[in-house]
Amino acid sequence: MPFLLQGLQLTLEITVFGLILGFVIGLFIGLTTLSPTRWLRWPGTAYMEFFRGTPILVQALFIFYGLPDVVGHPIPAFAAGVAAIALNSGAYICEIVRGGVKSIEKSQREAGLAIGLSNAQTFRYIIWPQALRRIVPPLGNQGIISLKDTSVFSVIGVGELVRQGQVYIAATFNAFEIYFVVAIMYLIITLTFSFFLRKLEKRQSRGYA
Repeated sequence: MPFLLQGLQLTLEITVFGLILGFVIGLFIGLTTLSPTRWLRWPGTAYMEFFRGTPILVQALFIFYGLPDVVGHPIPAFAAGVAAIALNSGAYICEIVRGGVKSIEKSQREAGLAIGLSNAQTFRYIIWPQALRRIVPPLGNQGIISLKDTSVFSVIGVGELVRQGQVYIAATFNAFEIYFVVAIMYLIITLTFSFFLRKLEKRQSRGYA
C-alpha cells in the first residue's frame, strides 16, 4: 500500500494542478468564443475542437516526445502530464463555460443594462453568478474524468497510480491483486468526490431557492 499510495499522491497532484490550469484556460477561451469579434472567436473554437477531437493519450505523447524537438530540451514527465490534463480539460471546460453563460436568459443582461450597469458589471454581478451555479455539476464531472485520464500517463513514465502498480507487478507477478487494489483506490476517490459534489449542488440549490 505505501508503494501504491505514492502513485495515488502523484495522481492527485497532476489532477489538481492540471484542473486549476484547465479552468483558467477554459474560462478565458470560453468567454472569447462568446465574443462577437470573429478574430477572437475562431482561435478559441479551433483550440476547443482540436483538443476535444483528439485522444488525451496522443496529446500526452506529443507533449512529452514531440515538443522537445521544437523547444530543444526534454520535458519532465510530470510537467507533460499536467500540461495534457490542463489543455484537454480546458477544452471541455471552455464548452461548459460557454454553455453556462449562453443558458442565461437575454433578459437578464437587458435588465442589468437598464438599471445603468455596464456590460462588464452586468456580466460580473448578474450573468456570471447564475452561470456558475449551472456549470458546477459538469465541472465536477470533468474533474472525475480528468482524474481517470491520468492513468494513461504511465506510457510516458509518470509514476502515478497505474505506473506504480505496473512496477510492483513486474517485481511480484501479482497482477490480479494489484490491479484490483488500483481499481478500488480509483473508485474510492471518485465516489468521495461525487459525494462532496452532490453536497455542493444541494447547498447551491437551497441558496438559489
